[in-house]
Amino acid sequence: QVQLVESGGGLVQAGGSLRLSCAASGSIFGIRTTGWYRQAPGNQRELVALISSDGNTNYADSVKGRFTISRDNAKNTVYLRMNSLKPEDTGVYYCSVQRFATAFWGQGTQVTVSS
Repeated sequence: QVQLVESGGGLVQAGGSLRLSCAASGSIFGIRTTGWYRQAPGNQRELVALISSDGNTNYADSVKGRFTISRDNAKNTVYLRMNSLKPEDTGVYYCSVQRFATAFWGQGTQVTVSS
């Protein structure tokens, strides 16, 4: 099992920044990718950013140039730096890892961007 704990969410004005953290523990050997997803009320959960074990990254078009995903292997932590936040970035942000054939999810952290 893998345990994921997200932190760093909050309320911020449009144009502001936040940094989310996702700390992994447990059976972390074999984790291939870590992703940040978000879900706004009434919407489906969507991919925001991915980072592979070798550092390759992918971003949703809506966040390219504003968000940066990174990892600190020594701390087993993945970060999501979010700049130039917009009201449409509001939602619950979830961290997820793919370990072999199984996906694990965190409990989520709320991000609210006011206009």
